[in-house]
Amino acid sequence: QVQLVESGGGLVQAGGSLRLSCASSISTFNFADIGWYRQVPGKERVSVAVTSTGGRTNYADSVKGRFTISRDNNKHTVYLQMNSLKPEDTAVYYCNAHTTWDTRAYWGQGTQVTVSS
Repeated sequence: QVQLVESGGGLVQAGGSLRLSCASSISTFNFADIGWYRQVPGKERVSVAVTSTGGRTNYADSVKGRFTISRDNNKHTVYLQMNSLKPEDTAVYYCNAHTTWDTRAYWGQGTQVTVSS
């Protein structure tokens, strides 16, 4: 069974940094893609950064140049380094993955990121 567990959220001042981690119960080699989404109350969950097979990455325009997604396949973990944080980055951040053998989307439980002005 695939399980994703996020950590690293918290409260930070604007301009600060946080690093989120997403630990997987299976090797990240099994994922066709894995990445981060975020959601604020009353709005849809949106993609922030995704890394796919072959090393391709995609970022939301709002985070380009500030956020970096990376993966450590040996540790079964994907990271989201968030720099120059803004109050509008405040959200619950979710890890999401699709395996190479089915189309199901796997989600973590989410981690809260709050950026104060």
